[in-house]
Amino acid sequence: MDFMTALDVGGSALSAQRTYMNVIAMNLANAKTTRTADGQGPYQRKSVALESTPVTPFGKAMNAALGDELQGVRVTGIVADGRPAKQVFEPGHPDADQNGYVQYPDINVVEEMTNMIQATRSYEASTSTITTIKSMYNKALEIGR
Repeated sequence: MDFMTALDVGGSALSAQRTYMNVIAMNLANAKTTRTADGQGPYQRKSVALESTPVTPFGKAMNAALGDELQGVRVTGIVADGRPAKQVFEPGHPDADQNGYVQYPDINVVEEMTNMIQATRSYEASTSTITTIKSMYNKALEIGR
């Protein structure tokens, strides 16, 4: 694996985890949204779809040489979670139906915080990988002096 391929793999992970963190923040910000801007029902929880992807054309040459695939990761889309809305009895709420129930998004704050910690740790691991790669190549350059 060359220097740039290693950085591309780490960079793709950083980009994917940043997108994941943004979606988690959006979910937490809308945990109590009963009506979206377009007047539709409650906010629908979102999730990130990821897939592995070849990093560079150099990766194909490495695959042929090593018999292994060098893969990065990329976000394929942000998808709505299919969970049904929670119904809470609040007859005084302006969005309550004729029976007094309000529909809230089914967002569990503990689950979202857990996902946020996982994304943060993954981001930190990718950052550490990139730092290690830079350090290794700096040491390799010092050998040549």
